[in-house]
Amino acid sequence: MMERAESCQKLYTRMRLWEFPDEYVIEPTDGSSASSLSISRVDASMKLVDEIPECSSIRVPKIQTIFGIVGMLKLVAGSYLIVITERECVGSYLGHPIFKVVSLKVLPCDHSLKTSPAEQKKVESEFSGLLKVAEKTSGLYFSYDTNLTLSAQRLFDLGDESKLLPLWRQAEPRFLWNNYMLEVLIDNKLDPYLLPVVQGSFHNFQAAIGKEIVDVTLIARRCTRRNGTRMWRRGADPDGYVANFVETEQIVQMNGFTSSFVQVRGSMPFLWEQIVDLTYKPKFEIVKPEEAPRVAERHFLDLRKKYGSVLAIDLVNKHGGEGRLSEKFANAVQPILSDDLRYLHFDFHKICGHVHFERLSFLYDKIADFLEKNGYLLLNEKCEKMKEQLGVVRTNCIDCLDRTNVTQSMIGRKMLELQLRRIGVFAAEETISSHPHLDESFKILWANHGDDVSIQYSGTPALKGDFVRFGQRTVQGILKDGFNALGRYYLNNFCDGTKQDAIDLLQGHYIVSVSRDMKPPSQTGGLEAIANSNIFQPCILSNQEVLYYHWHKSFPLALGLVSIGLFFTMISLRQVRYDLRHLFFSVFWASISVAIAAVVRANGRIFCNRPRLHKPRC
Repeated sequence: MMERAESCQKLYTRMRLWEFPDEYVIEPTDGSSASSLSISRVDASMKLVDEIPECSSIRVPKIQTIFGIVGMLKLVAGSYLIVITERECVGSYLGHPIFKVVSLKVLPCDHSLKTSPAEQKKVESEFSGLLKVAEKTSGLYFSYDTNLTLSAQRLFDLGDESKLLPLWRQAEPRFLWNNYMLEVLIDNKLDPYLLPVVQGSFHNFQAAIGKEIVDVTLIARRCTRRNGTRMWRRGADPDGYVANFVETEQIVQMNGFTSSFVQVRGSMPFLWEQIVDLTYKPKFEIVKPEEAPRVAERHFLDLRKKYGSVLAIDLVNKHGGEGRLSEKFANAVQPILSDDLRYLHFDFHKICGHVHFERLSFLYDKIADFLEKNGYLLLNEKCEKMKEQLGVVRTNCIDCLDRTNVTQSMIGRKMLELQLRRIGVFAAEETISSHPHLDESFKILWANHGDDVSIQYSGTPALKGDFVRFGQRTVQGILKDGFNALGRYYLNNFCDGTKQDAIDLLQGHYIVSVSRDMKPPSQTGGLEAIANSNIFQPCILSNQEVLYYHWHKSFPLALGLVSIGLFFTMISLRQVRYDLRHLFFSVFWASISVAIAAVVRANGRIFCNRPRLHKPRC
């Protein structure tokens, strides 16, 4: 169904990687009678070769099978090739096999480092260390046959000429995770090796409805324009691109019909941040509040161009810090509200609390008219368009994870019921709940989807996932939420700065550009020295940021001193009953512990792991 026209060249689906001491050779082994790709390990130059170089006792290659090239990154003195070493078929998208990346491998082309200055070697080592994060990136999916970056409706509307283009040229740049990494291969005109990869989620299931089988697929596409970790990517950038923007498409296939419904989520579209400072909930800070209306206008103009009408559902609290953000959001969109743009605030926590999520029916009553008016894509057995989606629901909370996923799953459930009624499978009043297997599979589908999106942004599975998965809150689910909340706290404060650097490097938000004959810039050393020397562009670290980087390493020492102080305090207190002089020592050690803890608390930001390459290219 919806087969794309044959492009000029098919992508290679299986290749043999030959690792020679001076070059990598990638040989297609999927039956394609094609030339192999040779990549120099000295300067990363590329060329096509007709034969594999001869092996000898000196040139003994390592050989392994790979399933795609993700791309290449150039750092200070060397380049690094990223390939897929393991894959897993997870289902099909409109009839085409979809694969999940199980394992990535970074291959260095850095032999030129042997003649590089010591400072270059040091910085190269730090940058290449960030690339190791690429090998651990979760939620990467690809297809050799179809364009995963486009929804079914956009694929259907793709012109015949566009369908003849290679997949990477058809791709939507917003959702092409390896867009920046493919540039070198594009420059070398290596279309059969150019594999588009998306980050997000992909799950599907089949369930029986009477004698019929329904196939439901849920796919998420993460936008790369403001990609990153939970605390270090909040709000929007000046161009209106928002953090954690995810397009979620729910596809139903049954009796020859194909139906698709798209929703989006994304951070509140103005400039705001929440800088970690060791507190559980750092305060929200609105940056350049006077810019909020312009940024929001650019954001929604872009959404309307891509999706048509927009209904923005804001789920944050009406009071406290969240209330200030909600008020700014409402005021920013007020001047641009129209028939094509609606804004609706729904105080999720006030109305639903922590257990009464069935009260989301109140929200559905308010948006049902929008959903029925703007509909969904519907194709009949002849692949003819019977109906199309004319608008999109945009949902947000603070993280656009937990409350958002519960709400989107409710909307997805209601739309699936509408679709099945339209196809003629459901009667007028029939619901998903009346089919236990379908109901259970649908809940698991959305729960897994929520976990995937949450892990990529916050590092842990979604909170409130027990309701999505089981339809009710459970004691086990509440305890799991507490554990995940602590996990988020730890990752946000002590890990995500480095992870953000790695993301910015992989996605081209930070460009490494350095002269071969650079001089050691300062006695500081490392990335801080290079950044402050203005050799790398466009990111420059302030002296304060360099100070933050060095101080965050002192947190374990401070924590150890506090623990030692408390330990000696307890020992002294136990001896007080034998000698009152120990009371003085217990007060002394307790005072030291409290003083150190107070200094750490008052200067929480400098003890946290912060990004060093955090200024975006755009």
